[in-house]
Amino acid sequence: MKAGVRQVDSPPLWPYFEGMKQTSLLKRPLPYRYYNLTVVLIALNIGIYLITMLFRSTLGYLALTPLYVFRYHAYWQIFTYMFVHGSPGHILLNMIVLFIFGVPLERRLGSYEFLLYYLVAGIGAGLVSLTMNASVVGASGAIFALLLAFATLFPDSRIFVFGILPLRAPVAVLVFAGLELFFQLSGTRGGIAHLTHLAGLLFGYLYFVARLGINPLQVFLRRR
Repeated sequence: MKAGVRQVDSPPLWPYFEGMKQTSLLKRPLPYRYYNLTVVLIALNIGIYLITMLFRSTLGYLALTPLYVFRYHAYWQIFTYMFVHGSPGHILLNMIVLFIFGVPLERRLGSYEFLLYYLVAGIGAGLVSLTMNASVVGASGAIFALLLAFATLFPDSRIFVFGILPLRAPVAVLVFAGLELFFQLSGTRGGIAHLTHLAGLLFGYLYFVARLGINPLQVFLRRR
């Protein structure tokens, strides 16, 4: 997936949270701060990629491998797999998309909420992959959740698919989801964790509904 973006600005989401008097831990608002954590995440991904290339044995400790998790209790892999990538093209594409969509989302949500969303979606996608006995690496599950978040919070923006085809952000996300579902069910494009991508979208959706009180599908339908 290659994408550019033309963004339609929206105000930060944090005033909405501050106006909510939520007592439950699930919906308790986090303070709005902006630390440019998107760049920190990119640097962390690149750093870990270089480490795994220099010391190949570390790949087995950090990638999500169900055998290691179940037999040797390597539970940290549900988290660390998000920062491991298998090739230069893999990490390059993920980091470009992370930068394009992560920066505006972090400004809108605040760094704390953005990081929580990113990690919840990524770990959730990892858990789904684990239950399906699938070995995976890469940030793609969390990245697909960012696409969903961007389309939800910036529904009038345009995503340039493959750099040339402009689609409204909600339409682009639905197209990506449909393609991933097709590839998963048909078994085509093997070697790509389509299930993990779909799980990232699912957990991103659940996060918006359960924590933020926003239904992405309703946003998409209102913008048809």
